[in-house]
Amino acid sequence: MSNLLEHARESRYGFFINNQFIDASSRNSLTSINPANGQPWYEISDANEQDIEHAVNAARQALTKPDWADITQTSRGKFLRRIGDLIGEHGERLAEIETRDNGKLIREMQAQMASLPETYYYYAGMADKITGETIPVNKSNVFNFTLREPVGVVGIIVPWNSPLYLLSNALAPSLAVGNTVVIKPAENTSASALEFAALIREAGLPPGVVNVVTGLGETAGEALSRHPGMNKIAFTGGTDTGRKVATNAAANLVPCTMELGGKSPHVVFEDADPERAANGIVAGVFAAGGQTCIAGSRCFLQETIYDHVLKNLGEKAENVIIGDPMNNATQLGPLALKEQMEKVMSYIDIGISDGGVIHSGGKRSIDHGRDRGFYVEPTVFTDVTNDMRIARDEIFGPVVAVMPFKDESDLIDKANDTIYGLAAGIWTQDIDRAMRFAKKIDAGTVWINTYRSASFMSPFGGFKQSGYGKHNGYEGIREFSRLKNVVVDYSGKSQDPFIMKLK
Repeated sequence: MSNLLEHARESRYGFFINNQFIDASSRNSLTSINPANGQPWYEISDANEQDIEHAVNAARQALTKPDWADITQTSRGKFLRRIGDLIGEHGERLAEIETRDNGKLIREMQAQMASLPETYYYYAGMADKITGETIPVNKSNVFNFTLREPVGVVGIIVPWNSPLYLLSNALAPSLAVGNTVVIKPAENTSASALEFAALIREAGLPPGVVNVVTGLGETAGEALSRHPGMNKIAFTGGTDTGRKVATNAAANLVPCTMELGGKSPHVVFEDADPERAANGIVAGVFAAGGQTCIAGSRCFLQETIYDHVLKNLGEKAENVIIGDPMNNATQLGPLALKEQMEKVMSYIDIGISDGGVIHSGGKRSIDHGRDRGFYVEPTVFTDVTNDMRIARDEIFGPVVAVMPFKDESDLIDKANDTIYGLAAGIWTQDIDRAMRFAKKIDAGTVWINTYRSASFMSPFGGFKQSGYGKHNGYEGIREFSRLKNVVVDYSGKSQDPFIMKLK
């Protein structure tokens, strides 16, 4: 894999359109900051409407060219397998890029890159198993069947917290079906998508099938989401931005898949193993610095074990090793952006002013030269009520609001009292209770005696203001394809032109 930065002019990435790296038409650029030290380390081209038009046109042309439109589904699967192989070969470098870009632990990014090829292998195997159905109808001498086809040009708008992982959730099934794609990565973390584009070219995909255009959300993202040449938008990010993207797409009646925010309940009953549950809470909200939509940031502890689990949780939070995300010993790196750090610190102040009590953490971590980076201590709040902003708003940082509950009925009302419905977790040894919880909780994913466990084979997506549509598994194929009905009359008889044949 070529290191594009080594060859780029002044450490600058261009767009990837028609399998070529090109500069912005305006020559404008944006700078990416390494969150571990607050220092700039590369520039990206900043797209305007003209650049988006170029990318969408490339994708539209590729959609109907024989080298993509007329190949077999098995051949598309081979492309996907080759992409997976290349990610496997260059995963270490891709992991390093994402760690430098968003501050996530190198250990976590290495694990992501090691497992990411499996997503492409999964959809490679599925590519030639996408089938329609034959449907019996109440008409003689009629053959009725369905076809599953590409939707067309898919726009994939990617956030900054897990760029390649979240990109792949939409890209792999899109390519398996036969779509073409325009990708708009987050302006803060575009390097891995552009390095990945070089792998797309190496894998041999025809020009225009995959395009990457970088820039600000309010310009490049806006232009992409309202472009009339799009057939589908897949957006992952905050609910407010998702609402704008969906509104833009709706003007052209373009469907969307929306993976948005969350304020997930994480529940511990009195019969749970307190040590295991505390580890699950830590994994649910402090892993990735809390910068994950599924963060279990509302923690409900049954009154009878509240003090015990809270003590355990507080000790674990205070002993988290904060530091350089490139160090394998580090357990919590910086937040991805200075603006995100400032937002998290403002919510900590809001929590205090609203009556919450900091049990542990609550400050910036500036020791050992970390003052230039965007580090925040893992923070545990108590004395929280469900109507406080720290219990209602998505903070997207290492902050958990801990609340007691009395019994099962009391819990369900509290857990569902949120505008979000992305995920939920429960720790209990009572399988009956766990199943009741899974049925009654208003969330798209429910974890029982585990948390933040995901698979490319399992459908994922939220309810309420956490979005709509599903990624992963065969649901991914449904999301990025369209269903066509075909009716064949082989009776050889003429039809009355003024009468619809209802039977």
